Amino acid sequence: MVNLGWVDDEIASLKSSGRYVPIRVLQSPQGAWVNIEGRKMLNMCSNNYLGLANHPEVRKAAIEAIESFGVGAGAVRSIAGTDEIHRKLEEKLAEFKHMEDSLVYQGGLLANLGTIPVLVGKEDLIFSEELNHASIIDGTRLSSAKRYVYKHMNVEDLEKQLKEHRSEGKRSLVITDGVFSMDGDIAPLDEIAEVKERYDTMCYVDDAHGEGVLGKNGRGIVDHFSLAGKVEVEMGTFSKALGSMGGFVAGSSHLIDLLRQRSRPFLFSSALNPGDAAAVLKSIEIMSRDDSLIKKLWKNSEILKKGLIDNGFKLTTTKTPITPVVIGDERKTVEFSKLLYEEENIFASPIVYPTVAMGTARIRLMPSAVHSNEDIARAVDAFVSTGKKLKVI
Repeated sequence: MVNLGWVDDEIASLKSSGRYVPIRVLQSPQGAWVNIEGRKMLNMCSNNYLGLANHPEVRKAAIEAIESFGVGAGAVRSIAGTDEIHRKLEEKLAEFKHMEDSLVYQGGLLANLGTIPVLVGKEDLIFSEELNHASIIDGTRLSSAKRYVYKHMNVEDLEKQLKEHRSEGKRSLVITDGVFSMDGDIAPLDEIAEVKERYDTMCYVDDAHGEGVLGKNGRGIVDHFSLAGKVEVEMGTFSKALGSMGGFVAGSSHLIDLLRQRSRPFLFSSALNPGDAAAVLKSIEIMSRDDSLIKKLWKNSEILKKGLIDNGFKLTTTKTPITPVVIGDERKTVEFSKLLYEEENIFASPIVYPTVAMGTARIRLMPSAVHSNEDIARAVDAFVSTGKKLKVI
């Protein structure tokens, strides 16, 4: 047996540098409050934006689908794993996103890993946003396309890169997050869509944190900027605002047909479970008929941000409900989260390097539609108490 002592060294290094993050185990459904280690905790770090992960209608839809289709799909989609409910979901997604068709994956990460290499290859180019999600970076590497990185939120730099390098490849793809999950800012997709047209370049947006948050009834960033028909590929997840599990891409019917023939996660990994697919269908139905949850999410976000800023905390330039409270020092950030947990019954995980740049460690708060005004006030009070104790404010 090979000596794996280096593993202990790596863990010790993480702990000594203040970058070892404890992983809490929940003992209840997602919601405004959760049970952890037998304690009731105010949950301020879940991506369950609209509270749909434990919504009674969504739960019922998942149970009914399991009763009809079983627990698992039993095969890859291309052999025997495409259930009727998968196609219903893909049709509903396309309608919701104002696209011709869509393809459902087992997760958002797999959607990026599976789609990007079909769009571009070793003779092609990718122009990637500086702060794109890790799954985009990995999908880009798998594609073997030549990659150029443009500065965060900087369309001028994107155009400069396109002007200098577009002629080096056959096909070309600009890819960006829609909402940047660590900072909460919104990509200037309207400007990107205009620039990419001038350079015969496709546009791909990862809208994992835009669905259920931006656009009419939570349709996302493309709808937010009224860009229907101007963005070739819209990718998203079901594990955040939609409250379930899985991912998808939406685009033209011809593109989706090609993905069904070539996308490796679609061809080589078993299909999304029927219960998850049904849950997403119900979530889309709820969002489509009523935007009250989205309005409540934004209202809670405004109250939380104002409370923190008024008390001297530093936030990022977030334009969405994502509320990153920048502490800076890695050890102090982990300690801040620990004190919130142990003394205030607040569950708010630390975000440290390498997830964010060294020296920009933060507590990323995620308000939801199911938080009450009292919940938000309690979170602000806990931050003020802890911030004073650690001399952050």
